[in-house]
Amino acid sequence: MLFNVSYNNPAVRKQIDSEIGKPYTLAERLRLKGIGSPRLVISEASIQIHNLLILDNNRNYANIELRPGGILVGFRSLLESYALVIPFHKLTVYKTDANVYTIHRDNYFVRIELRNRDKSIHRFMQKLTQLKTEAMGDRIEDL
Repeated sequence: MLFNVSYNNPAVRKQIDSEIGKPYTLAERLRLKGIGSPRLVISEASIQIHNLLILDNNRNYANIELRPGGILVGFRSLLESYALVIPFHKLTVYKTDANVYTIHRDNYFVRIELRNRDKSIHRFMQKLTQLKTEAMGDRIEDL
């Protein structure tokens, strides 16, 4: 789901928290060695996201925040902040090229293009897939 998170709206926050969990505590953030991605360059996006991004002429950047049950893909358009909420069970990550990642949820996607020197982003994506694997393993055991 795509949300406008520019304003402090308790209903939106509650819906995000119910879908992917509350943010990690400080101790958990330290244990994970950070929960936020470096700045990511958006090269392509689904039509819903693309229609928001073309409203201004700035370079399109995104960031990813890890949550216990999924991720938030955040980006800005004009003066508004948006978040694509993706629970782990709906998250699909493709690495189509050495420097291209595509993040999918249902009919939404964001394609991230990296430069050759962006090793930190590769490490973050490995952490993301590891957390997804652990979360999906826990989910299967619950069934």
